[in-house]
Amino acid sequence: MRHRLFPLCEIEDGSVRKTEIGGRSVAVVRIGESVYALGDTCSHQEVSLSEGFVDADDLTIECGRHGASFDLLSGVPTCLPAVKPVPVYEASVVDGDIWLSTSDRSEGAS
Repeated sequence: MRHRLFPLCEIEDGSVRKTEIGGRSVAVVRIGESVYALGDTCSHQEVSLSEGFVDADDLTIECGRHGASFDLLSGVPTCLPAVKPVPVYEASVVDGDIWLSTSDRSEGAS
């Protein structure tokens, strides 16, 4: 199912914003005109990734508590202490609005 979240202009370039969709906490990241969406909870400990730091060059988000970092495209951790991926969702910009599919893109991926 697809959901309209909010206008792209409501999130600053290089930043992350937490949103709730269908009982899921999702971290939405903007880098330039592109958007990425992943589960907002760090797989190492239950900490909100939306309180972390975005690295636009590496396309990662770092957990603000222990420094675990996750790839924005795959949800796979790029450094310890996290070893499990977080879910990744399809996000796009259509007519200036951010849209999100609540199907987990990483399900069934190897």
